[in-house]
Amino acid sequence: MTDARSAPPPVISMRNVSKHFDDFQALKDVSLDVAQGERVVVCGPSGSGKSTLIRCINRLESHEAGEIIVDGMTLSDSKDSLEKIRGSVGMVFQQFNLFPHLTVLENLTLGPRRVLGLSEEDAKARAMTYLERVQIPDQAAKFPRHLSGGQQQRVAIARSLCMEPRILLFDEPTSALDPEMIAEVLEVMVELAQSGMTMIVVTHEMGFARRVADKMVFMDKGEIVETGTPDQFFTAPKSQRCATFLEQILNH
Repeated sequence: MTDARSAPPPVISMRNVSKHFDDFQALKDVSLDVAQGERVVVCGPSGSGKSTLIRCINRLESHEAGEIIVDGMTLSDSKDSLEKIRGSVGMVFQQFNLFPHLTVLENLTLGPRRVLGLSEEDAKARAMTYLERVQIPDQAAKFPRHLSGGQQQRVAIARSLCMEPRILLFDEPTSALDPEMIAEVLEVMVELAQSGMTMIVVTHEMGFARRVADKMVFMDKGEIVETGTPDQFFTAPKSQRCATFLEQILNH
């Protein structure tokens, strides 16, 4: 049996984190640990704080109470802290957020060239490697408007991978897609999960959660109500709030 004291520290540690938007409290005293290589799925009703949680992890939102440590760094608003965090933590958004005036290849090479200092040649080679990984290398010369929604989201995933982050955050990555496009994006995410990438995924795709999650997190009204393995979560939820949510979403 492994001595718990010898276990590595979590790659993400949130302690008693709170966040307000004016009079609305989006996060209430949230604590969560994520281990290196762990796949965490966060779910809950709309307005429960899921997106705010992950946006605080890569400092798109700043928390006003508590502590967040990511990849050994305590998050602050200093420029040095922000640059390091953005280098370690990639994010995939609901609405793709691709630059419409740039080709797919240009979208992918922009960050590695400007932030990481890669040469144009090296950035292009890296971009093509990750376009191969998400199975759309033939789309490199196209503009985002010429792609399907599923293809655009795969480009967005490849763009994050081009920064070679240690952690990937997904904010409802399939919610803007037509049903037939959801499966192709989820397959890419499954492959990433199987490769050992540390992932936090905000999603209502419970089939995906059952397949890849190590840990389920259920949020409601800005609080983490319960966490558990997928087996525990889906077969024996501890709270009535979670049981009601699952009944609604699984029978939808």
